Amino acid sequence: MKLAFRKARLVAHLLHGMWTVATRFPRASADERLKLSRAWSLKMLRLCGMRLVVHNDDVRLDAGVLVVSNHISWIDIYVINAWRPTPFVSKAEIRNWPVVGWLAEQLGTVFIHREKRSDAKRIMHELADRLNAGELMCVFPEGTTSNGLSLLPFHANLFQAPVSASRPVQPICIMYEDADGRQSTTPAYIDDLTLGDSLDAMLRGGALTAHVYVGAPLAPGADRRLLAAEAEGVVRAALGALQGGAVRSPQDMPVATTVPAECDAASADAGVTVAQRQ
Repeated sequence: MKLAFRKARLVAHLLHGMWTVATRFPRASADERLKLSRAWSLKMLRLCGMRLVVHNDDVRLDAGVLVVSNHISWIDIYVINAWRPTPFVSKAEIRNWPVVGWLAEQLGTVFIHREKRSDAKRIMHELADRLNAGELMCVFPEGTTSNGLSLLPFHANLFQAPVSASRPVQPICIMYEDADGRQSTTPAYIDDLTLGDSLDAMLRGGALTAHVYVGAPLAPGADRRLLAAEAEGVVRAALGALQGGAVRSPQDMPVATTVPAECDAASADAGVTVAQRQ
């Protein structure tokens, strides 16, 4: 019954997200939309039993940058949006997911048909245009999800966008941790796991913490392959540091940051803590 109740609350939250986008976004300023998106994502994490800790947030860029991240789960998107609301490049199938697909489309997601090689070129041009317009965009260059224990090689194709636009890349690393402080693979959306099974595992798995390490921005340079390799190296090093506790030692523990007013109820009421390194 408890699991069914939590699922019902998630469905209600998704529907509330649709209502917010349909009724409040058209009248809201860009900053207000960011605050609404962040507040909604923070509550999504709370409903999934998850809190958020962000490390090294002082190096974050907020405009005209391509964010690249390792990819573990469907919930990565909400983790990143709770840190900084960001349009994504996602597989085209997500557009057909009930509610979630509609929300993704309304929030500026770029959908890619992976089976069409020509589609990568279209996406690259759209990404470059949006970066030049000052937008923040996010991609998962591994191209698929993993269990998060290690990093898959980064594909270089979409790194052509920041090279062409002469815009920086910001690598980030996500790691999930259980209540005992051990790395958790519970959120991993891999193999033949269905979305429903993945959600059930997460809701049954106990309290989780999503750690996000923000890497320093990288200059685009002139070669997408070199840029992809550099970004991969940063994320790999960050994952190792998170796994080893190097960025979570007592002298480097995150401290709570100011949460936008719209997020106060979602964070304080829920045990969702947004933090950054001192």
